[in-house]
Formats: sequence, structure tokens, C-alpha cells
Amino acid sequence: MLRVDPAQRRRLEEIIRNLTDRIDEARANGWLGEVQGLQVSAEAARNKLATLDRLARNRPRASVDLGMPIISGER
Repeated sequence: MLRVDPAQRRRLEEIIRNLTDRIDEARANGWLGEVQGLQVSAEAARNKLATLDRLARNRPRASVDLGMPIISGER
């Protein structure tokens, strides 16, 4: 799965606003198929934003030292 770059959060929010505006326009014009497709896209964008928020909350604040691996037979 592709992860959204946290630096692109504002862009993702802008995309969601744009999709919402387009849904309203499609409803006003009676384009029901278009409404459904745009709703699917908007929901996917909202899910990405929620994932981005969740990753930001759960992200470790400091790096973890894992040490050097020891390979048997190597000196």
C-alpha cells in the first residue's frame, strides 16, 4: 500500500474539499452516476487522511538503535 507523504496533508485536504464541491455540483445537475463515483473518491481520500493522522499519532518520536547484526562464521 502506498503511504501519503505527511508534507502533502494540505494538498489532500484540498482534494477532499474539491471533491465535495464537485459532488454538490453533480447533484445539482442530476448526474447521479457522477455523484456515486465522486463519493467513492472522496471516501478514499478521507481514509488516507485518517491513516495519515493515525500514523502521525503512533510514530515513534526518537530513533531506535537496533545494533549491528552478527553473522555466524564471520570474524
